[in-house]
Order: sequence, then C-alpha cells, then structure tokens
Amino acid sequence: MAEVDQSAAVSDGSSNASDVVNGTAGRLVSSAEGTALAYGSLLLMALLPIFFGALRSVGCSKSKNASDMPETITSRDAARFPIIASCTLFGLYLFFKIFSQEYINLLLSMYFFVLGILALSHTMSPFMCRLFPANLPNKQYQLLFTQGSGEGKEEIVNYEFDTKDLICLVISSVVGVWYILKKHWVANNLFGLAFALNGVELLHLNNVSTGCILLGGLFVYDVFWVFGTNVMVTVAKSFEAPIKLVFPQDLLEKGLDARNFAMLGLGDIVIPGIFIALLLRFDVSLKKNTRTYFYTSFLAYIFGLGLTIFVMHTFKHAQPALLYLVPVCLGFPMLVALIKGELTEMFSYESTDEVLPHSPRLTYFPTVSGSPASLANSMQSFTHSSPRCRRHTPSDIYEESSPEEESSKEEMTESDKDK
Repeated sequence: MAEVDQSAAVSDGSSNASDVVNGTAGRLVSSAEGTALAYGSLLLMALLPIFFGALRSVGCSKSKNASDMPETITSRDAARFPIIASCTLFGLYLFFKIFSQEYINLLLSMYFFVLGILALSHTMSPFMCRLFPANLPNKQYQLLFTQGSGEGKEEIVNYEFDTKDLICLVISSVVGVWYILKKHWVANNLFGLAFALNGVELLHLNNVSTGCILLGGLFVYDVFWVFGTNVMVTVAKSFEAPIKLVFPQDLLEKGLDARNFAMLGLGDIVIPGIFIALLLRFDVSLKKNTRTYFYTSFLAYIFGLGLTIFVMHTFKHAQPALLYLVPVCLGFPMLVALIKGELTEMFSYESTDEVLPHSPRLTYFPTVSGSPASLANSMQSFTHSSPRCRRHTPSDIYEESSPEEESSKEEMTESDKDK
C-alpha cells in the first residue's frame, strides 16, 4: 500500500468518475458548497488516522502479540525509501501503459481485498472489545498450518483469535465484498482509513533525524513526480485500489451515487503521520504530562494540508501535498523545541528505547583520555559514583562490614554448623 503511492498528489474536481478510475477526460461542474464539503471531508478523514494512530502507537510497542509489534524505520531505510518508491511508481506507470489496465486492477483488487480485510479488522478490534457484551462467551480459536511431521515439523501459519476477532473479520469481509463488487467510494475510504491508521500505528521512526531524512527525501520525490512528469497523477487515477481517500464534490446533487471526486493519497497521511506519532512518543518520554510537540505538529499538518487544498483549488492543478506538509511538520515542532531549549534532547531521543522499556541503558558516559589504566580508573570511579548501577556481590558486603559485624557473622556460622 505505502510503496505503491507514497504521497500521491491531491487532485481537484476536474475529473469525473471515469477520470478517477480509467483516466479519461471529462469535467462535471460542482457547486461551491459541494466542493467545500469535499475538501473539508478529506481534511477530516486525513486527521482521524493520524490522531488515533499516533495514540495507539504509544502502546502498541508494549503489546505481547507479535502481530501488533511495530516495524522500526532506520536512517538507512529512510534514505532508500524514495528510491524504492520511485521505482515502484514508474514500474506501475509502465505496466498501465503496456498491459491491459483491466487485468492489472483485477489482480491488485484481490491483493488489496485480503489486506483491507486484515487492516480493517485490526482497526476495529479495540472498539469491538468495548462493545462486546460481557455476558457472551468469548471463545478462543487457533488456525495452525504445519509442514512435515515429528521433530522436523515446522509451523507455516499460527494465527490465534477469539470470538471478537471473528466478528471483526466477518464485518470486514462484508465491506471487502462490497468493495470488490461495486468499487464504491465509501468502501474504498473504509479500507483507506484502515490502511492509514495501521501505517501510523505500526510504522515507527527510530529518531527525529530519521524522520527528517524520510520526509526530506519524499519531499523531493513528490515534487518531481507531480510537477516534473504526469506519472503520479496518471497512476493515482488509473490505480483501482484503496490507496487514496476520495470524496465526491457533487454529493449534494447526486447523493451516494456522486461521481465527481476529489482525492488525497494515503502517503500524504501516513508519512507525516508517523513523524507526528514519533513526537507524541517523545512527549510521553519527557514525563511532563504535556503534549506540546504532538499538538504543534498536528496543527502544523492541518495548516499544511489546508494550504495544499487552497493552492490546488486556486490554480486548478494537482498539487504534491508533501511540498507544503514537510516544511511545516518539521519546522514548527523544531521551532518550539528551539524556543524551549529542548532541541538537543529532541534529536537525542531514540524511539527504540520504548520498545524494550526494561532493557539496561548506560545513562552516564565518562570522558576518558590517556592510557588503558586511566580508562580502568575512570570506569571504577563511575561504578562507585553510581550506586543505582552497582551490583553488590557477597564479598562486597563483607568488605563493607565493621569488625563487630564480622565477629557476629562468624558466631552465627559456627552455631549453624552445630545445628
């Protein structure tokens, strides 16, 4: 999902349904109220997965379920990401030019059908836990596929679920069938929102520097593929998959059968969203009971996306949203950190520390220079100066005891031997 359309441009209403699906020409005129409703709905739908995905990202690293563990993005991953995304995007563009669009979209629809059911089910799970009646039995199930027999048996699939998960899967499957049969924009948005929320929740940047590398690289990627070529817009309109959020501008005139869509790529939600989620985890690590950096970046995202929509509507041309989102999402929180004197602390924060909260960490780094003997002396003084980090052995305890305590211990030992 993310690699297919990392940050598709925001598109205006200059295309009808066939534009969005088949890339043909045409134009439907929408009222000013319908256009405002479409843009406002896109903005709201973009904010929901970022807000709730960021909140869920704080606790998902502490989950005991392996499927809920986050995937950490390192600086190396961030540097390669725009290159991989560019190759994937251009490959899809060539596929749509060479092969039949109908068969490609059929294959991709089945792929995203399965992914969408799993993503929507995972999104619904916390809400189902609250809505599920306590008096109903919650039975446990296990789906197990193995290969071989005896000691050489290997597990291929080992999926554990309960009644609540089963209900979520059934509801998600109904939405999936609806999407496959009708390709309705509501079903598309349900899957798209689930993909975006799962992306923000489960994709973790390891530090702010990695976030700067990722957002900076995709900033160039987005601008090039939208302004430099027609590749991004062509793929976004031709790609029949829930990789974008759409909302009709003629909803007031035609209801749910409206066809004149404005759209927003999921990459414009997920990419800034994982950076905003990182800042929320940084806020939590400060233990000040404030969410300054999270709310700052969240408001910056609203401003950036609103600016994108304004420019797109003014110039009647699809816009690379990251062109406006990246500077504000990076600049505003760093300006606040600079004013508060926490810029160094922000860049030294490592999100991986939250994944293993009980792992030992060296919180004091002695400055050492000179011979190995000075290193040993420095480490020895560090050990004595940090009583919380020092591990007392039985010999240490006896060495620190007074002579009277020593004699009493010897008498106790003799009496124990007599017994």
